[in-house]
Amino acid sequence: MQVIVFEDEKVSRFLPLVGLKPVYGLFSGIMSLRERFEAAAEGRVRLSWHLRRHIAPWFLEMNPGALVNVAVEDELLLVNGRLVCDDRVIELLSGTGLLPGQGVVQEGSLVACRIRTAELAPENGVLPEVIDGMSLARSLSCVEGTGYVLFENLWDPVALHPRLLQLDRALLPVGRIDGDVHPSAVLVNPAAISVARGAVVMAGAVLDGSEGYIHIGEGAVVEPQAVLMQNVVLGPGSRAKIGAKIYSNVYVGSHSKAGGEIEDSLIEPFANKQHDGFLGHSYISSWCNLGAATNTSDLKNNYSKVSLLVGEQQIPTGLQFLGLLMGEHSKCAIGSLFNTGTVVGTSANIFGSGMPPKYVPSFSWGNGHPAFSPCRVDNALETARRVMARRRMVMSGAYEEMFRAACEDEPLPGASL
Repeated sequence: MQVIVFEDEKVSRFLPLVGLKPVYGLFSGIMSLRERFEAAAEGRVRLSWHLRRHIAPWFLEMNPGALVNVAVEDELLLVNGRLVCDDRVIELLSGTGLLPGQGVVQEGSLVACRIRTAELAPENGVLPEVIDGMSLARSLSCVEGTGYVLFENLWDPVALHPRLLQLDRALLPVGRIDGDVHPSAVLVNPAAISVARGAVVMAGAVLDGSEGYIHIGEGAVVEPQAVLMQNVVLGPGSRAKIGAKIYSNVYVGSHSKAGGEIEDSLIEPFANKQHDGFLGHSYISSWCNLGAATNTSDLKNNYSKVSLLVGEQQIPTGLQFLGLLMGEHSKCAIGSLFNTGTVVGTSANIFGSGMPPKYVPSFSWGNGHPAFSPCRVDNALETARRVMARRRMVMSGAYEEMFRAACEDEPLPGASL
């Protein structure tokens, strides 16, 4: 039986954060949903992957030998890629508990099912662009599940982050100091702190594990007088800049830079928020750059719940705290200000005076006053190449094609491709 982690009909809810990655590429806690699946499956079962076709060539390039968008066995176990993999999901991956033709549904989402390949991919085993889980469920004998954790909304990676970050503590070598810690650095409650081999904690830095834990990944650097406290994880090769104030549930992805004041936020790998300015309850995707003195609001002045504007749709989140959700390759100029619950698309370039609207379309330029200007995809690609080259990464042909396809999927009206 082939186990396939799939993208379902709700994947569009997570645009623009998934314009250049599958939904299981989203991070929460200390890793992506995909990494959770892989950790659970290791030594137990080989995973196959289903994702939108414009991302598949790049995904294959990054994962040679992976089975992507193809069924090669007569029987399939489909597992929803929006799941946060826990013990119950591990049980699903093992194939136990579901007979052929059975599925599990929870609150309008197909969690998992077991079917014959001919029911889903009758021609050459090629899987559809998106698997409509609920339509498929109507042809199955399904039970209503409870307790499964799925990403349902664009803001869920931020909303679930504190809970997952706390659970992920058990996966880290908390209490081990293997890296280079300067004698003048202060480690409060070392039993709740880990510094991996090759990491450096420089003079005057403070790692305070008295309320939560701190983990500094391999090769990461904490610069002088930076303060980290209340559940902070720096990924391998990342850097907390001089004088940074990072606290209250923060994950900084590998090779990213973090500075200024950051709380309750996720920064994906290869992103840059190294300057002064406040970032709170936010999600910053890979290859983004926040200019010096960029500030986000994560709490409304009247303390009411935050709503998101995505395109022309106003969506209530039920959250009191929510800041900036920014898609990959987006940039903002020095002194940029973002309102509570702002969504920025893929490869947007934000500059100019005043606060931009709460929704910034993908592949747009300016600050939205009176309107955003469309950007040419060739210009956006050239900028992206330069940014990646600064991190010693070369944009491949597959990545370029994915980037162009994303621009076609989310063009700003009037854009010239």
